[in-house]
Formats: sequence, structure tokens, C-alpha cells
Amino acid sequence: MTIRLTVAQALVRFLAVQYSERDGERRRLIGATWGIFGHGNVAGIGQALVEYAGVMPYHQGRNEQSMVHAAVGYARQSGRLATHAVTTSIGPGATNLVTGAALATVNHLPVLLLPGDVFATRPADPVLQQLEVPYAGDVSVNDTLRPVSRYFDRITRPEALVPAALRAMRVLTDPVETGAVTLALPQDVQAEAYDWPEEFFAERVWTVRRPGPDPVELARAARAVRVARRPLVVAGGGVHHSRAEAALAAFASATGIPVASTQAGKGSLRYDHPQDVGGIGHTGTATADELARTADLVIGVGTRFTDFTTASGTLFRHPEVRFLHLNIAPYDAHKLAALPLVADARTGLEELTGALAAYRADGAYVDEYTQGKERWERRVDACFAAEPTARPTQPQVIGALDALVDESDIVVNAAGSLPGDLHKLWRARSADQYHLEYGYSCMGYEIPAALGVKLAAPERNVWALVGDGTYLMMPTELVTAVQEGIAIKVLLVQNHGYASIGGLSESVGGERFGTAYRFRDEEGAYNGAPLPVDLAANAASLGVRVLRAGTAGELRAALAEARAADTPTCVYVETETSDTVSGAPEAQAWWDVPVAATATRTPAVTAREQYERHVSTRRRHL
Repeated sequence: MTIRLTVAQALVRFLAVQYSERDGERRRLIGATWGIFGHGNVAGIGQALVEYAGVMPYHQGRNEQSMVHAAVGYARQSGRLATHAVTTSIGPGATNLVTGAALATVNHLPVLLLPGDVFATRPADPVLQQLEVPYAGDVSVNDTLRPVSRYFDRITRPEALVPAALRAMRVLTDPVETGAVTLALPQDVQAEAYDWPEEFFAERVWTVRRPGPDPVELARAARAVRVARRPLVVAGGGVHHSRAEAALAAFASATGIPVASTQAGKGSLRYDHPQDVGGIGHTGTATADELARTADLVIGVGTRFTDFTTASGTLFRHPEVRFLHLNIAPYDAHKLAALPLVADARTGLEELTGALAAYRADGAYVDEYTQGKERWERRVDACFAAEPTARPTQPQVIGALDALVDESDIVVNAAGSLPGDLHKLWRARSADQYHLEYGYSCMGYEIPAALGVKLAAPERNVWALVGDGTYLMMPTELVTAVQEGIAIKVLLVQNHGYASIGGLSESVGGERFGTAYRFRDEEGAYNGAPLPVDLAANAASLGVRVLRAGTAGELRAALAEARAADTPTCVYVETETSDTVSGAPEAQAWWDVPVAATATRTPAVTAREQYERHVSTRRRHL
């Protein structure tokens, strides 16, 4: 039996009956479709979404990149068991997907992209918004999505949709391969009718695997832990993806091994768990980084060991340090010449805990990191302390929110100076409270991602923390929040420019060039008065309720009012930036940003001297 439908109608019907399953939990795989319509998708996917509005929810976006971020936020909050699709027109609508697709793929988070494409039959060539490529007739701007997609296909014939759609679902639900999946849809093919086999529209359940470790690798891993005197766990985002937090807590409690976390892994243990020693690497705590410098065995769990985590190869300094990597991806499990333990994080931790029965870290080592943890908490308390009548610093803004929330709140952030302060200072109270996108660190992610998180967890308070730089990149989905009644909370920090990059620029001899939002001075540099930009008024103009806070006391009151609100609400605060005001602790580990090898200006010359000292400590772990 067959059913006659257009390609777009068939695709929407197919997506509506795809499910994921893990540990007995079954979820609809494609929960909704985001879309902005133009001539490349309005008559195809657009019409199909109208035709099947009863089975495929639709969300109207304002920016194509933002729609991908919203889908990614939804996917992460759903434990990678569910995601959204995103449809666009051809041309700029499609190329606007590239940044979001890269973010999804870098972070191993599933999202389905359905960009329109030029005519497959080429009745008119070129068409509006078509890129002409003289050396190839089968290339369009959608090919920019190939390198940032885990699977890419262009559907040039109706019957090609069947294998392509099935392959797309396989990749979306594969815990190793998942990321952005792109099905490019020529606009004429979208509207073409075809007789589809009924079996194509049968419900399908895609199992998300939990592979266990190889017995030989497990035995080697257990031996490595038993002989280590100063072992340290580095928990990454894979702990969250696997829902392995309880298994990690059990492992840490049973063994006494301390646990540091990457940005993606923060919250793997609650901040008050005895073995949690905080963030690691360039934005980490002094406690975790000192343990890393002296660790003789580093046990990575679900982490890619990026340069922020390894301090660009300078952090792990023990002369005999070895690495043990528990990772579901063999590529990551073998990094740093590690002993690989290729397995799902939860399954691997459970089996490793069993293999280490009766093992316990040395008592003196436990006392050492426990005391270090207590010292760091006192530093956090000092950073959070604020006079009620004073303008708050950025750490004090974080502290005001930290004092208000409970384990049900979720904090979303991605870029600027906030990630560094949050990694050091935030006290994560639940496994999914700390939602930092730092694999791609994409400015503009926070507000649309918060929408996706709130759609996945409507009962939770979801906070988008943004600085002025990232806010001006992409505030447009505030309109969507108002339109859909998605009650996200936005904490908008005004610090007059790219504060994070300004600090980095100063440290590498760039003299904060081009990083401040200021008028030009008499010499033509951006060192004049701050720009008269009213971000609070801008947010209000998009329909969001805005609460202004001028002091630390007003901030606490505004945050409490926003938390209780059932409509999208923004708290606006301008931070104190004076050097005399206490800020966050400085970086506890280095990060490699190359400095000019030759220069005449003193700041660059001095920075190069410091750079060469740090570079000399870099180590390749072989």
C-alpha cells in the first residue's frame, strides 16, 4: 500500500512518529519544528506544517541561528533523547544556520536542519539568492553546512528521502556521532508528489546505546587507579549526556577520589559533595588546579580535554602523570596517550566502581583537598559579599542570584567574562542547573537556548545570563518569548563592551584595542565616553518586562521579583568595574593565546616575555 504525498508532507509525517529510547524511557525524537519562511520552503515545508499542524508543533523564530540555539538548548535539557527541527529558505536563511550547526556538532548535541535549496530540475538558473559556482553545477550555499554536520544529504529525488531520513535519525540518536544533521531540500522537490510506502510512516524507536567497557580495558583501568597515590577525576559533559551523575557520586564516595569539572561537566557533583573540588583549567578553582598539577593519574570521564581544561598543555605537571579516559568515543578516549576505557559514562563508572572494591584514596590526600575546598569556599563568600547601597561587581551579581535560586533553577550562559566567573564561583545545586555552552562559546546563544530549555522543562525557572556584548549579538528571540508566553528570566549585565576580550587583549599586549563600547577620542581611538545605549529600553521595546537595579540591594529585590514572574522578565544591572573593587579571583592556570613575536610598544614586548615563560612549561603527554 502507498500514500500519495509531497516530499515535504512525507517528511513531516515521518518525523512525527520517530522516538528515542534509553533505560526504558521513550521520548518523541523531534518534538517541534522552528521555522522562518521564504520562497525556498514556504510552499513545501511551510505547507506541510500547516497540513499536519496537529502532529508537528511549530515555533516561529526571528533569526535562523537563534532557532538552532533554541533546538540545541532543548536537546541538552532533554538528555539528547529529543530535539527540534529547523527549517529555512534558501540563501542567507540557510547560511545563517552554519554557526548554530557548528555549535551543535562541537558539543555533540542533536539538531535536525532542513534548509531549502535551489531547484533540482533547474527550470530557471540562477534563481533568486542562488550562488553560481562556475566549476560545479551541483553546489549551493547549503554545502557550507557539510563540514559542520555529522550527516548531510541533498534530496534531489523524492524516493531519495527514504534512506536519507532513516540515516538522519540514526545519527541523531547515536551517542558517539550525534550533532547537526542536515537534509537540504530543493524547493521544487519539496512540493513534488510521490507514492510513499505506508511502512515509511510506521512508528520507529531508536535505541540510545549504553555500551559497557571491554574486560581487558576495565582490568587495566582498575590497576592504574589502585597504584595511583594522587588520582583526580575530570568530569566532562559526557557525564550529563549519559545521566551518569549518580554513578559518579557513588564512585567518588566509594573511592574518595576528588572530582574536578570542565565547563560542560560542572554540576556532575553538587557543589557541597565532599569530593567536588570545582572547575578545572584556565577558569578553574585554585583547589582543582593545584590537584591537577600534582596528580599522578588523571581520570577523564566524558571530556574532550580542550585547551581550557589542560591549560594549553601546562597543567598536568607530575613527572610520572598518566591518563585514564572513560569515554564513549574512541577518538576522545585515546587523547593524551591515555589508557582508554571506551564505554558509556554511567556503565563504565558503575563497572569501574565494582572493580575497585575496597579501594580508598589515602587519608592525608583526602584531608588535603578537603581543606583546599574549604579555603576556596571562603574566597567565594568574599567575592559574593556586597554592600546593599553600592553598585555591584559582576561576581556580586552572580552571588545575588546564587543566594536566591534553589536546585530547580537553571542558569544558561555561553560567552564573555561570565563563563570564567561562573566556573570558579557558581555553586551548582543539581545535575542540570549549570548550562554553559563553552565548546563553541557562541555569543548570542543564551537567550534562544533558554527558550529551548524552558520548552523542555516548563516547570523550571530558567535564567539567561548575558553581558552587553552578547545581548547585542542576538536579542531577537525575546520577541518569541513574549509571543509564546515562554517565561524565561534574563539577567542583563551592562559593562560597556567586550569585557572578557578586553582583559585578554590587555594581557597579550593588545591594549584593549577595539573592545570597549565608547565614542572615539581626539586621537581616533575608542577611549571616549561610554555610548548612550539603553539596553533595558531595548529589551522593553521587544515586549519584555524590565526591572532596573542600580545597587546590590535593588538587584536582590529585582531578581526575586523576576523569579516569581510568570511572563518573560529582564533584570538589568550596570556593574562596577573599578580596579579598587573586589572582583573574581584571577585565572588559576594559563591559556595559550600567541603574542606578537616582534613589537615596539611596551605592553606587547612585556606580554611576549611572559608568554615565552609559560610556553616553556608546555608538555606533550606521550
